[in-house]
Amino acid sequence: MTASPPVSRVVVVGGGILGVSSAVHLARLGVSTILVTDGRPANGASGRSLAWLNSSRRRSDAYHRLRMIGIDRYRSLAARHPDAAWLRFDGGLTWDADDDDNDIAGIYAHEKALGYDAAFLSAEEVGAVTPGVDAGSIAARGAIFNPGEGWVDLPSLIDLLLAEFHDRGGALVTDAGKATVTVTAGRAGGVTMADGRRFEADAVLLAAGADVPAIVAREGQHIADGTPISLLVRTRPVAHALRAVLNTPRVAIRPTPTGALVLDSAWSEEEITRHPDGSFEVRDATIRGLLAEASKVLAGNPTLELDSYGAGPKPIPGDGEPVFGPLEAIPGYHVAFSHSGATLGLIAGELLAGEIASGTPHPLLAPFRPARFARAA
Repeated sequence: MTASPPVSRVVVVGGGILGVSSAVHLARLGVSTILVTDGRPANGASGRSLAWLNSSRRRSDAYHRLRMIGIDRYRSLAARHPDAAWLRFDGGLTWDADDDDNDIAGIYAHEKALGYDAAFLSAEEVGAVTPGVDAGSIAARGAIFNPGEGWVDLPSLIDLLLAEFHDRGGALVTDAGKATVTVTAGRAGGVTMADGRRFEADAVLLAAGADVPAIVAREGQHIADGTPISLLVRTRPVAHALRAVLNTPRVAIRPTPTGALVLDSAWSEEEITRHPDGSFEVRDATIRGLLAEASKVLAGNPTLELDSYGAGPKPIPGDGEPVFGPLEAIPGYHVAFSHSGATLGLIAGELLAGEIASGTPHPLLAPFRPARFARAA
């Protein structure tokens, strides 16, 4: 990818962490930036994210490297906000099901080979390392504790970033409906909103979550899409000692700033019904089952009560790797589409803004260009 001319005006589409972070970083670079959203900020996947900050288990070397740098940016943010209840680094604990597919020892060996901070623990050792876990729920083959992991409450972070965006002169347009990227003479020149408003720019960054593949397809561009429907359940505040993020065979759990817990799982996602009008139906039995699974892995097996839940698309590219950067066929048209929006939120926004503002590609994003799907096709 070659350098492109620097820009002075950019429209960013999407009020999730990737869009908001990119908009703030553009404003920091002195670029006139408009951030447009179909609804309110964080009303999509960022509002339904477990938001676990990690690079555990297996993935490509380039993806692991980018995630580790992403975690580093959060540590810098934590240093500036040491008392923030919405950003914590209390570690992550994971174990596999007690069956023939259990690969926890192999995962531990892989992480240690990468230099990823990990401790292999028996069920009896867990309580002394990280509190709040029912040792009886841990598989006999043990668990991995990763002390460098953490979590972030993305709506709180987005509010913080939007305050800075406003202070730096950025313009926020909310509740404007779906956006259409305007392509004139083969170049992106702005966006037109569903309510008819048009915003012109030298470049556009499309960070519209799960809608990205369909939007670029209007211009004949292909990004493979593996997006499932996800479910995030929030409990009412409950007395508990849990500090780490838990990733277990039947449920993932993280604390929240209010003392509540948020829960998700793979099996509960499969029980969501999507109706032809685009709405989602979640059965009461699914919610009760997820609450019960969470109670089983928490010390004391507390009764967990539902506060709220959200269901909707979870953006995942077809090959599982992030998609960042320009569409080669359409100058000025950039995209951000990734499953790991929380972990990559700060670093992706920084690198994308730098590329757009300067016109110079960043080598860290080279493996994640959208052009890989065109070449594969």
